[in-house]
Amino acid sequence: MNPSSHPVSKLRVAAAQMRFATRIEENIEKIAHAVSQAKKRRADVVLFPECATTGYNTDFASLKPRQICKALQAVSKLAAKHQINLLIGSPLFHKRKLYNALLAFDRRGSPIHAYAKCQLTPADTAHFIPGNAVAYFQLDGIPVTAIICHERRYPELVRIPVMAGARIIFHPNAGLDSRSTSKRKHKGKDGIAVRAFENAAHYLFANSVGPQGGDLWSAGDSKIVDASGKTLEQAGNEKEEIIVATLDLNQATGKYALDSLAHPRFLSKHWKTIVNDAKQQAASESAKLLSELL
Repeated sequence: MNPSSHPVSKLRVAAAQMRFATRIEENIEKIAHAVSQAKKRRADVVLFPECATTGYNTDFASLKPRQICKALQAVSKLAAKHQINLLIGSPLFHKRKLYNALLAFDRRGSPIHAYAKCQLTPADTAHFIPGNAVAYFQLDGIPVTAIICHERRYPELVRIPVMAGARIIFHPNAGLDSRSTSKRKHKGKDGIAVRAFENAAHYLFANSVGPQGGDLWSAGDSKIVDASGKTLEQAGNEKEEIIVATLDLNQATGKYALDSLAHPRFLSKHWKTIVNDAKQQAASESAKLLSELL
């Protein structure tokens, strides 16, 4: 896709760095405050961390579908009230199975995409079912993709959607380390700039911050990186913050991913098949996951 075909040439994006509360209702209050602040700063879209509705270090086994539905309905209302796109990490039930998901709501508050984390950590597998798709959807007419937390280690989850036309990568995260390990991560090299550069795509990273329960901690360091690998904005590693930047879509060409579609030639037909299948699977899996919310 040629970037000049995008309906908008710039998108103002925000990453909300959260200190998780112990109750869903408190997290929704934090989310509401962050959305209001991001709107005042003219953001078009806000990305929240992994499992922002519940917190990540929580008793997922005790969750009930009605609790999650109620929380996501509140998020939907916030998107509609502020006429803003919201991307929020949340557990999501489908047929009583629990997924670690990212939900996208458009400016009208409609849920337009659900992506379920497919590469799970050992901690995830105790509660979550792996997803079966990559993320691929549109915000304000702009093709985008997403990965969740641990999935930064799997570059194909980004490369394939960028081959399909995605120009922004959204990455919700919930760090879970000892405090000493978390401190060492401050301003560390995390590979995000490389992933943006190698795909010529913009990259938003929204992390949790501070205590996660017990002796566990989250390093923060939420950031917005442009398609050249330059960090436009970065949060600290101690407090809640909202960082905002304007992305130039003309810079997000996806060039290197698109070059891979053509060469080496013997792979070209295989890549094209994979990309078409990935787009179809993304739409199908999203529809399935959203079916109990609509």
